[in-house]
Amino acid sequence: MRILVQRVTSARVTVAGDVVGQIAPQTQGLLALVGVTHDDDAATAQRLAEKLWALRILDDEKSASDIAAPILVVSQFTLYGNTTKGRRPTWNAAAPGVVAEPIVDAFAAALRRLGADVQTGVFGADMQVELVNDGPVTVLLEL
Repeated sequence: MRILVQRVTSARVTVAGDVVGQIAPQTQGLLALVGVTHDDDAATAQRLAEKLWALRILDDEKSASDIAAPILVVSQFTLYGNTTKGRRPTWNAAAPGVVAEPIVDAFAAALRRLGADVQTGVFGADMQVELVNDGPVTVLLEL
């Protein structure tokens, strides 16, 4: 699993013009773009949720757990794009939707069990993601 985390002061995901998840403007939070590969499972999702929840990348070296920062989780299979050959990425390392969707859901559920205010995009949908990156701070989480 790969999670590209961005510290934001606002973010939102729209599908077909409707807002499906957001972090309100002027609210520090985290946008988590989540990619799943073939050998990931619910245990991997749990460990990465715990890591994200405790990650000290907010103001004054605080974590999301310290200030109850909201987290917007968006599935992002392109995190497993391979660009080593040619001009066209391959997506072979990305898990297919039937495998990835329950793991992304398990990641969001694990964050909620930890106490996070979590909103999500819509798995497999054509989503538009808007954000204001704060800092900018962007971190790639993997195990």
